[in-house]
Formats: sequence, C-alpha cells, structure tokens
Amino acid sequence: MLDHLIRGATVVDGTGAPAYVADVGLREGRIAVIAAPGTVDEPARTTEDAEGLVLAPGFVDPHTHYDAQLFWDPYATPSLNHGVTTVAGGNCGFTLAPLHPDRPEDADYTRRMMSKVEGMSLVALEEGAPWNWHTFGEYLDALEGRIAVNAGFMVGHCALRRHVMGADAVGGQPTERQMAHMVQLLHDAMDAGAWGLSTTQSSTHSDGDGQPVASRHARPAELIALSRAVGEHEGTQLEAIVAGCLDQFTDDEIDLFVDMTTAAGRPLNWNVLTIDAAVPERVPRQLRASERARRAGGRIVALTMPILTPMNMSLGTFCALNLIPGWGDILALPVPERIEKLRDADVRAEMLRRADSKEAGVFRRLADFERYVIGDTYSEANEGLSGRVVRDIAAERGQDPFHCLVEICAGDRLRTVLWPMPSDNDPASWELRQRTWQHEDVLLGGSDAGAHLDRMCGAPYTTRFIGDCLRGRGLVPLERAVRMLTDDPAQMFGLRERGRIEEGFHADLVLFDPERIAAGPATLVHDLPGGSPRLDAKAIGVVSVRVNGVETIRDDQVTGAVPGTVLRSGRDTRTVATK
Repeated sequence: MLDHLIRGATVVDGTGAPAYVADVGLREGRIAVIAAPGTVDEPARTTEDAEGLVLAPGFVDPHTHYDAQLFWDPYATPSLNHGVTTVAGGNCGFTLAPLHPDRPEDADYTRRMMSKVEGMSLVALEEGAPWNWHTFGEYLDALEGRIAVNAGFMVGHCALRRHVMGADAVGGQPTERQMAHMVQLLHDAMDAGAWGLSTTQSSTHSDGDGQPVASRHARPAELIALSRAVGEHEGTQLEAIVAGCLDQFTDDEIDLFVDMTTAAGRPLNWNVLTIDAAVPERVPRQLRASERARRAGGRIVALTMPILTPMNMSLGTFCALNLIPGWGDILALPVPERIEKLRDADVRAEMLRRADSKEAGVFRRLADFERYVIGDTYSEANEGLSGRVVRDIAAERGQDPFHCLVEICAGDRLRTVLWPMPSDNDPASWELRQRTWQHEDVLLGGSDAGAHLDRMCGAPYTTRFIGDCLRGRGLVPLERAVRMLTDDPAQMFGLRERGRIEEGFHADLVLFDPERIAAGPATLVHDLPGGSPRLDAKAIGVVSVRVNGVETIRDDQVTGAVPGTVLRSGRDTRTVATK
C-alpha cells in the first residue's frame, strides 16, 4: 500500500526535461511509483488531487547558517515554507562545534562571535540552543531526529582553531603538534558525518571582541593541510570566503582557492558572485578562478543569487555601512559622539570620499544615499517619513542626500531603519545574470538564511525566482529554473538520491500553484527566543512541502512533523570528482 498518492500533478522532475502530467505515489519516505494519470491501481492511505499544480523536487539551499536556529525552530523557517527541503550549514568558517570540554568559556566566545559576524541574536543563541556537545559528532547527534528539513554541515575552521589553540587562535600560528591536532579534529568530524571544511579569510569577518576571526590568521600551508585531509573522506567538500569574494579576487586569492581544491580533489564553493552591468569586469575576473581550477584538476563553484535581496541599514547598529573603509571607527562611537561626528560637514565629506573610492569595492553601491528609502522611524520629528525616498525629502529641505539622511537618523537617536534601493536592477544587469547562470561553475544560492536575521531575508529566493520565471522577466524556462534549484546543487554536493523526482529517490517534494507562486514582503516579527526580532516573508502559492515523504508545510503553515535527516558525508553524500 502507498502512504500517499498525488494525482494529476504537472511533474517538473529536476532534470530539465519537459514537464509532464502524472500520478506520483509515495511509500516509506521514497517515490514508489510515477505513472500516467489514473493508472495507479495500488491503494493509498491518503490521496490528493493536484490537477493544475506543479510538483517539483524539494529545493536545495547551498549556503545557510541554520546551525543554531534548528534547535529552537526545527522547521528552518522561512526556508521550508518556500519549498527548501535540504539546507547546507556550517558555512564561512563558523560552526558551533567542536567545543573544548575543559574550556566552557569557548561556548560564550562562539556565541558572541556568531552574534557579531552572522547577525544572530545573542539572547536567542544563549537561550535557544542546549550547548550540550563537545565533539562535532555530538553536535550532529543533538539535531538528529528533531528537525523537519534535511541538513548537512561543514566544519568551521574557526572552531577547529579555537579548540586546539584557545585564545591564541586569534593572532597566533599553530605549532607542528597543534597543526596535527587540528587535522585530526577535522578527520574526527568527517568520520562523524561532517561535509568537509569551511573557512574565511574575509576582512569583513570579526569576532565579538572586534578582532579578526581565528581562521583569518591562518597561512596558506595550514589551509592546504586541512584541505588535503578533506580529500581523504568520501562525499566531502570545501567552502571558503576571501576578501575578494565581495568584489574581485587578487591573484593570491585565486592561487589559494586553486591550491585548496586541487589538494583536496574536491569542489570548493564560495559566496557570493555579485553581478552588476555597471562593473562589467567583475564576472570575468571572478570566474577566472574556476577556469584556472579546471585546468589544474580542481573545481571552484561561484554561488550567486537569482533575485535582489534587500538588506536594511542603520547608523545605530552594526551593518554593512560599518565595513566601508574609514566608516567603522565613526560608527563605533557612543551615540551622542557619533551624531556629533556625523553632523560635521567635513567628516561627512571624507566619509563620502572613502565610500566612493576603489578600496570600498562592492560597498560603493551603498553610497548612493539619495536612493535610500526610510523604513521604521521612532520620533515625532520623523512622523510621516516611512516609505519615502531620501532624494525627495532632501530636495524639500534643500540638503544634500547624506546630510538629510543623517538628520533624519539623528532625530531618532540613530534608530531609523534604512532601505537602500538596488542600483543593479536594470535590464543590462539582468541580461548579464542570465548569461552568467549558463556557466558550468555558477550555482544559484547564497541566501545566508539563518543569519543577519533583522537585516535581510534571503530564504524566499526560491519562490521569488520561480515566480519571476513564470510571470515576470522569464529569464529561464520553468524546467531549467527548477533544475537550478534542485538537481544542480544536489549534484554539486553529491547528495544521494535527492534533487529529482525519480522512482526510488527520497520523497522531498514541493507542490505549488504556478499562477500564484511568489514570496510576500519581508516583515519584522519578534518570535526568536527572548523575543528578539527577525525578518520573515510569507510563501505564496506553495500548497505542500514534503520531506522524506512526510508533509511538513500545508498552505504556508507548519504541520508539526519533523521527518528531516542530518545528512552525513559518505552515507548520504558521494564524492564528486573534480577531474
């Protein structure tokens, strides 16, 4: 007997093949039968009519930070609502394990680092997770059997360094014995099912004390030794971030990536390729790393988002504005001193000069202050400004846009929420994206879901992209769009029997209305432990999401079921060859 039968669905199977209408039967968590409508004779415990609806494989998000959130939110919302059934975590060098058993303070250091570098609520980290593990295997075991999505995790380089070197991980170099210990810890984690190594060398990543995170102090030899260890395990990967990921790689960064992937004999993915027709030289430069890796016998995959994800800004709390050269020191001052500095015309002029300089890289796009939209305000003086564009307010007041923005924020004691309007929403940029997506080493993803919780909401990129393909720009056909969100990332990670609708495959499925599928606007909710805020977005037109055959979402509401699996390397992933 079948557990469930979906009748008359339009099946888009993830391979890119043309859609077809079929009945799909599920049994014991897998796809048991795919047959012409009305030809399945086997009885089923439950059935549903899916005429006019599209049945696709569950989406695979290759870059998330749900490592902590899954403990208080096993549904990985809002990703699951938007059809994501498998998430990759442990990215950017940051994981919650391993933790040294003799140094309980390491957990506090990790929480403060995650709060600073990934924009997670410190209260939620403290109250929402049990922190009852030391080894990476114990961390994975703590999640097993209690999550609604499938989740796999890389091992964070920062955690390895901290475990072995303690406080010396920041600023120090490992001894030969410490290096051997670090490699062994990585082996132990992969034996337990870790997907491989993640690391960061990005200048934007600082810990809770404002110091460069531990992995930023690693020299190339350390990274190569760890990469080589990854290559000794089945079904493993590399994920790495360097400063050039934000704009353009240096020659040394390309050399490092190529050396890492070839030492491991495993794919290396990085986040995120920003595509903007105003900077035409960026994409060829970034993809040069992939081309060099192919020639050397490795593989480097660039993640890129198929939508524009708004990220709000603030002069009052840490955000991307702090990362503009010369801005961090000013925005770190106590609020009264910060306001005084910002009101100084000479200071503003220098800030604008630095923001528009070549050294600002991708952050230059944040300096177009006339295009900012005012979000939430908190004072009588700013009443009525929410939703208005700074350009218009500045013209009314006879001020330059940055001066106008500063005065608005000063009226709220810098609590004003600011929404920069994207500068790369032009037809030329979308045409460049469409061409870039065709590259063999470009993969859709990079949502950062689970991180930067009150700043951005990247999780709905799946439904927003599908909706755009069906009823918006139509940059790719539905069948290819689904493949880009399902089989392509499943193949990169070597996921076993996932990413397609095929008999015998795991029944990770999303059923949606092609006339309606979309994502609602990002709205602020206060549902984290301790009442901390995050941005959420409703899924529109998603009728049902199933993980391992069990329904987890029905009409944007969680069902309460937790059928997800902790995906472990080797058992649930196969080795993806780079040659």
